[in-house]
Amino acid sequence: MTILRYILVALEVVLLFNLLIGVHELGHFLAARWRGLKVERFAIWFGKPIWKKKIGGVEYALGWIPAGGYVSLPQMATMEAIEGKAEADTEKLPNVTPLDKIIVAVAGPLFSFLLAIVFAIVVWQVGKPGMETENSTTIGWVDPTGPAAKAGLLPGDRILEVDAHPVKHFSPVGNMADSVIWRIVTSENTNIVVKYRREGKEATVQMIPFHRATKWYERKALRQILVLPSEEFSIAEIATNSPAALAGLKPGDEVVSLNSEKIYHPAAVDYAEQMMTNGVVKPLMLTVRRGGKSFDCTLLAVKPLMGTNPPTKFEKLCRVLHIPLKPAPLPVTRPRLGIMAWQGDTNTALVYPGPLEQVKTSAEQIFSTFGALFSKSEIGVQQLGGAVMIGRVYYNLFQDEDGWRRVLWFSVILNVNLALLNMLPLPVLDGGHITLSLIEWIRRRPVHAKILEWIQTAFAALLITFMIYIAFFDTGDWVRSARADRNVPVVFAAPK
Repeated sequence: MTILRYILVALEVVLLFNLLIGVHELGHFLAARWRGLKVERFAIWFGKPIWKKKIGGVEYALGWIPAGGYVSLPQMATMEAIEGKAEADTEKLPNVTPLDKIIVAVAGPLFSFLLAIVFAIVVWQVGKPGMETENSTTIGWVDPTGPAAKAGLLPGDRILEVDAHPVKHFSPVGNMADSVIWRIVTSENTNIVVKYRREGKEATVQMIPFHRATKWYERKALRQILVLPSEEFSIAEIATNSPAALAGLKPGDEVVSLNSEKIYHPAAVDYAEQMMTNGVVKPLMLTVRRGGKSFDCTLLAVKPLMGTNPPTKFEKLCRVLHIPLKPAPLPVTRPRLGIMAWQGDTNTALVYPGPLEQVKTSAEQIFSTFGALFSKSEIGVQQLGGAVMIGRVYYNLFQDEDGWRRVLWFSVILNVNLALLNMLPLPVLDGGHITLSLIEWIRRRPVHAKILEWIQTAFAALLITFMIYIAFFDTGDWVRSARADRNVPVVFAAPK
């Protein structure tokens, strides 16, 4: 990808992210104007403005901290820690009723919710990419040293339940509660109970989950059983002069079995390579399908002349799922077959979920997340994502050929989450303004201005600290992932 393409994708992310923030704040702004409140500033992002312009008595500004936005309303609860000191003398401004404050506070989440519906309608019309494998719970690869392998699970087994909860997906692509991974990371018992089907027979096994070791600057690892989902795959890239190239393998070839055993994931081939790193190099027999015909091909891995070991699709997926690679780290000169990249299933089909279905699924995700936070599971606030993670997701989606459809779908989820999170009854958030207004309504007088300022300032400081805390882990994940993806092309010796 050219530098210009990187810049364009980054601009697309910033513009879309600001659209989501701007629409939310526009709700507050329009409601405040409707109810006659004084509006001092309409700001996108926090912190000291790097750009500002006053129009019609309202200052429009762009802050330097890309983590949200606000509308400065001095007649409502002050938030000087975020918005700065108000220019107008609040004592000279007319009082506004609790109902007015509630209407203004609700308008932001309402506009976010309406924007989610707009995105959902667009997705309903243009569709979003989907694959049959998204609705599969079949195991594709099992780490031979992991909990699943010790419990007897094998590639090809179909997982039916995790801790007595039925599952329909492997990854949380839709309702998180229906996915294998979600049920594993949110399990609360010492042992994880997995019900599976193999060759028409059902069985149940128990296993003690694995925890990857983490450093202080990394997110705490969650429970794993060290398996990967089944998927259709083919060869995407072959190194020149490599054993695979000399044997006549080509991009697009499907590898269906290894040493006469059916495989369900390219990890099986990659792992077989890794196990020869410090041991005897043994020939591997691949059964390859090309154009409807199958043939056997025996390859002997050799060490390349130079280059790093570029991360395979298996290795990238392991990093996403935090599955440790063994042995690790991999030496530069480990034996390779020359299959440098794999291509997953590209037979996507557009699905057209209804707007209400999309909104319902998005709401279920946020409710499932909060349920996990307040349960006995190992999920904590450290596992949440902030602005950096959202930007990273958008950045990755925009780079996909059909990514704009996925971006629209993700925007539905994000806007529903933004609406619901802002309704939490915490000071600084919209739900906090609503709560304070209800208290004022019941008491028939507002909370004392000084007390209110202390509360708002304290929670504003906590919010800023929390955003920095989450951004620290989000940024670390992004940097480590980018550094791990860097590689020098592998070069094999020319045949003699």
